[in-house]
Amino acid sequence: MPHLENMVLCRESQVSTLQSLFGERHHFSFPSIFIYGHTASGKTYVTQTLLKTLELPHVFVNCVECFTLRLLLEKILNKLSHLTSSEEGCSTEITCETFNDFVRLFKQVTKAESLKDQTVYIVLDKAEYLRDMEANLLPGFLRLQELTDRNVTVIFLSEIIWEKFRPDTGCFEPFVLYFPDYSIGHLQKILSHDRPPEYSPDFYAAYINILLGVFYTVCRDLKELRHLAVLNFPKYCEPVVKGEANERDTRKLWRNIEPHLKKAMQTVYLREVSSSQWEKLQKDDSDSGQLKGLSAYTHVELPYYSKFILIAAYLASYNPARTDKRFFLKHHGKIKKTNFLKKHEKTSNHLLGPKPFPLDRLLAILYSIVDSRVAPTANIFSQITSLVTLQLLTLVSHDDQLEGPKYKCTVSLDFIRAVARTVNFDIIKYLYDFL
Repeated sequence: MPHLENMVLCRESQVSTLQSLFGERHHFSFPSIFIYGHTASGKTYVTQTLLKTLELPHVFVNCVECFTLRLLLEKILNKLSHLTSSEEGCSTEITCETFNDFVRLFKQVTKAESLKDQTVYIVLDKAEYLRDMEANLLPGFLRLQELTDRNVTVIFLSEIIWEKFRPDTGCFEPFVLYFPDYSIGHLQKILSHDRPPEYSPDFYAAYINILLGVFYTVCRDLKELRHLAVLNFPKYCEPVVKGEANERDTRKLWRNIEPHLKKAMQTVYLREVSSSQWEKLQKDDSDSGQLKGLSAYTHVELPYYSKFILIAAYLASYNPARTDKRFFLKHHGKIKKTNFLKKHEKTSNHLLGPKPFPLDRLLAILYSIVDSRVAPTANIFSQITSLVTLQLLTLVSHDDQLEGPKYKCTVSLDFIRAVARTVNFDIIKYLYDFL
């Protein structure tokens, strides 16, 4: 279908596979399909576009919104009833508390003439949240076609692999379809498709090529790249609008956009400023490169323990390991400062840059600087991972089996001071170079 190919770019293989699975309207389709891939890989968009374009009866439910069994089952049934109800009639809301009731009510709803001779599709987005619900829910959806004796297909959309879903007791295996990440060529093609009509394709493609050259190494999320492309394009074409350059003068256009892309690099994923604030800041030519107090990460509000993790990481990065006993052990005895002043330590560690540190040292410093008792739970480790994702910490190595992963703290002292002030923590007295 040419129209569908123009709507869904760089996913021809996945679209072809789904069309083959759907088959004809009156044929029984595959009972369940499991689609997985990373964030912004096109899973939801391709599925929704395909079902809408082919005009297939379907129900789309986000499992994040339906966080209980009752909400999920009632959402599916009520959306199905709206598909079968006439425009004049007003269907009543259906209540459902158990999966057994869901099977019975599903049979009643799908008796309608409009759904009798065609496949009904139930799409469950963010399906990984189903694992936190009742144990019989996932096996029940996998065998829904068999339990209801209806022509129904359940499509699961998730960011994790099927092996993390499979119950220990066994279940019906779905058809598994993988959506790989977009390559840089795919991103170039998709982003170039969003070209404003008043500019030539070559001009906008050159802009996208510059944008990906800057951001591709740190960001491959299509949604974020689209946001950045829209946000920075007015500054790129500013010399053309003013008549100072033409569309082929790439060198002059690059010099104009380069400092603004560097500013935008500091706010990738974080969204410190809104689009309107960013545009206002770009119009101020007198600004010498600062974001008027909105410098990188300054206004990021971190969770409580993440602040202490970041402080501990900074201390571990810039203090020698031998000073840990002095700062974080209550009964360390008398330690002379001159014992630490070796020749290679006379240079400030802040001039030498951050040093890598193992995970166990980070946790040991964390437990000593937090007032309350902190257990090494999954929540603490997930917050460490979040700091790495936000690029406040850098994962240096994770292959060392003896010491485990090693990290570096990538933020400045000014930022650490700002974070420490929010938790009333005196960071200076713990820094060896300032004593």
